[in-house]
Amino acid sequence: MTEPENNFDNKNQITWCPGCGNFSIIAALKNALKTLNYKPHDIVLAGDIGCSSKLTDYVEVNTFTGLHGRVIPLAQGIKLANHKLHVIAIGGDGGLFAEGGNHILHAARRNINITVIVNDNQVYALTKGQASPTSEKKFISGPTPEGTIENPINPLLVALASGATFIARGWAGDNTGLSEIFAQAISHDGFSIVDVLSPCVSFNKINTLEYYKSRVYKLVDDATYDKSDLTQAFEKVRLWGDHIPIGVIHEASGPTYEKQIPVLQKGTLVSQNNGLIDTEKLLDR
Repeated sequence: MTEPENNFDNKNQITWCPGCGNFSIIAALKNALKTLNYKPHDIVLAGDIGCSSKLTDYVEVNTFTGLHGRVIPLAQGIKLANHKLHVIAIGGDGGLFAEGGNHILHAARRNINITVIVNDNQVYALTKGQASPTSEKKFISGPTPEGTIENPINPLLVALASGATFIARGWAGDNTGLSEIFAQAISHDGFSIVDVLSPCVSFNKINTLEYYKSRVYKLVDDATYDKSDLTQAFEKVRLWGDHIPIGVIHEASGPTYEKQIPVLQKGTLVSQNNGLIDTEKLLDR
């Protein structure tokens, strides 16, 4: 009997605003998982709090929701407990680059084999439009009516400098290209991060779909670009403004964190008989 095709759909009602870039992200992710021929029980989607992390409610795979900004430590813990799982962390630019900014740095230098997908709408959308770490300077919001005075961070530059072995940028207006990037990131053996430019139709009236449509260009169309060349990667990752490169910016190989841990070479931690811990005695103490 032929196994029915899995679309990773479930029956939960999607509550994003009409026109939200998350619709493109979830469609691209589901298509990437289908392309890779993964099974739902082999995947864990980890999320935190925010519009982006609602995505974990709408995909028929294993999911786990944690604290705002702490999705990367959560994803790392899941990977170390069962390194045979494909672990994907979903978050927004607020949680991942503000509260969780330090976690990207350390996950990148460890080269742990997880994938981080960022819904980068350059605003705190779920809490009604405050400026985020990637908001443009002079971005006007409720708490900053005269505009922000801080320069936006470049998260992919931080990840690259920290040793990430797969760095990519996509955008919600190119669903096919985004799906291809996701498939490459998830199948990459090492830490991968994809920063998705995803317009917030409710609270960010600057970085709209049209704003990006006139600025993005695909790195795959540049025959001279070598994604393994670190010097070229640093040059491309810094570009912003009128010309924004999208696609795989850098890919390299290297030993993953979990492959360097001796106990994991015996099998997954969840499958090893490490003895039971008597929690009652611990609580008594």
